[in-house]
Amino acid sequence: MLEAVERKIVQFISELDEKEILALYRQLPHGKRLRAKLILKIAGSNLTAVKTAAVVEMIHIASLLHDDVIDDAYTRRNKPSLNALYGNKTAIMFGDILYSKGFYELNAISPDVARVISNAVTQLSLGELSDVSLSCTFQTNKEAYLKMIYQKTASLIEASAGVAAIIAGKPKAVYMQYGRNIGIAFQMIDDILDITSDSETLGKPALHDFAEGKTTLPYIYLYDALDISSKKRLKTMHAKILKPQEQAWIIEQMRLHCIIEKCYGEAKMLVEEAIELMVSRGEESLGDIAKSMIERDF
Repeated sequence: MLEAVERKIVQFISELDEKEILALYRQLPHGKRLRAKLILKIAGSNLTAVKTAAVVEMIHIASLLHDDVIDDAYTRRNKPSLNALYGNKTAIMFGDILYSKGFYELNAISPDVARVISNAVTQLSLGELSDVSLSCTFQTNKEAYLKMIYQKTASLIEASAGVAAIIAGKPKAVYMQYGRNIGIAFQMIDDILDITSDSETLGKPALHDFAEGKTTLPYIYLYDALDISSKKRLKTMHAKILKPQEQAWIIEQMRLHCIIEKCYGEAKMLVEEAIELMVSRGEESLGDIAKSMIERDF
């Protein structure tokens, strides 16, 4: 039913009667459509679920367009990003159009659904701002990191599960907890893959996050594990383009201190809790989506 979601997105954009906007949309990589899959799996393939999934994906796309501008990212999924092709102004305004059209369509679905999604978008925006603020300095506050990734990534996944439960008449709180867990795990794995995957697989340079100034969970744990001189060395590498020998040193230190295994273990624990929640409700199939959060290479 993802094809139905895709058709609905195209319909919503076509209703704007602006060929340029539809042309821009057709140039975007489709991605995993994780949020749409989640909504359809929980709520079924009825029209309300399809419309909601389409809106959520439009909002997600808009957030990525803005994110690429904020991060000065010029590739996405090994293709030039929209801001690389047409400039930051076009990318930002296209993102704004998708947000606006998405909220317009939300009003026709349900006030309860609209409230949950709108709150998630507020959290997402706060998370983007926090991400920028935290990237200004080398920081080792795990709680600040967890709050930021909840807001920036997990909040919309949490909301997707929640609105699907509303549509299906299922208990919202249980499904939102499931969505929150897999959303946080998803971002943790993204942060791990930035270190462990090659540039071709990622579609961006390896160790790009640290060069951007982002102190993700692996770096927080690595800093805690290092001796004083090595802590200083790690901090000198923060927020700069890393030389090959510097990249190699970071990766070797991660290996020596079993940092990746520790981070993966935390993500896996969150996913196992999410699976257990769904199994208790007879929703074993949702376990496959949860597992896909940690069993991936990009």
